[in-house]
Amino acid sequence: MALYQAAGHIWAMTERGTASLHRDQASLRIGPSGLTWSGGELVLDFKETALPWPGQRIVPKAFSGQIRLTPEVTHDREIVLDPEGRHLWWPVVPQARAALECDLLPDGGWQGEGYHDQNFGTQPLEKDFSRWDWARGRAPDDTTLIVYDALSRSGAQTTLGFAFSPYAGIESFDPPPNTALPRGLWGVSGGVHCEEGYQPKRLKKLEDTPFYTRSLVETKLQGQTLNMMHESLDCRRLANPLVRLMLPFRMPRQIFR
Repeated sequence: MALYQAAGHIWAMTERGTASLHRDQASLRIGPSGLTWSGGELVLDFKETALPWPGQRIVPKAFSGQIRLTPEVTHDREIVLDPEGRHLWWPVVPQARAALECDLLPDGGWQGEGYHDQNFGTQPLEKDFSRWDWARGRAPDDTTLIVYDALSRSGAQTTLGFAFSPYAGIESFDPPPNTALPRGLWGVSGGVHCEEGYQPKRLKKLEDTPFYTRSLVETKLQGQTLNMMHESLDCRRLANPLVRLMLPFRMPRQIFR
């Protein structure tokens, strides 16, 4: 769970043992938190612990709440990300309305845009990929645009562009060239697709780690200027032994519950 606010970010990413996993056709529960499809909505109930972080909190803090995702557009199939077909991406709900309630937020929560996807594969990402960029945003014409770049360790490049609309359905498109964004504090590079003659901007930095960055960026696609949630992942950095030693500080592990 990652919640961003002016008063300080809330971050919880706890690894748990197999005894904490419970799932069936309509639900997934890991420890005290879980996802359920109910009445056409995806409902996430969470009860986690926010980690200490400099300038935000000096001790762990429990928090809980619920997210309700009401789909406006759904997608019914996975998309292959690598030539060998070992890694799949599924934008399950590319466009939705979201309602969040959380006891640590100043106003108790908010309502706005929502999105739900998932990635899965038969072996770790760093074994097959060098890096990737991903971005998703809602354009002024109410179309959700998603672009994906994945560079495999073999040098093969996968570039995807999709437009999801509640009126026109789903269409693929060829994205314009990828334009570099400023490197993160840790040196992670990344870029976002942008039409010629327009310079993309990083509006807000949300995560900046030794192997991953998440930002809100402004760019131009299909003739429309839009804000996109953007992610860059450096899988070579992720595989670095020093980075591996740092992971437990952000991803504590609870084996028995």
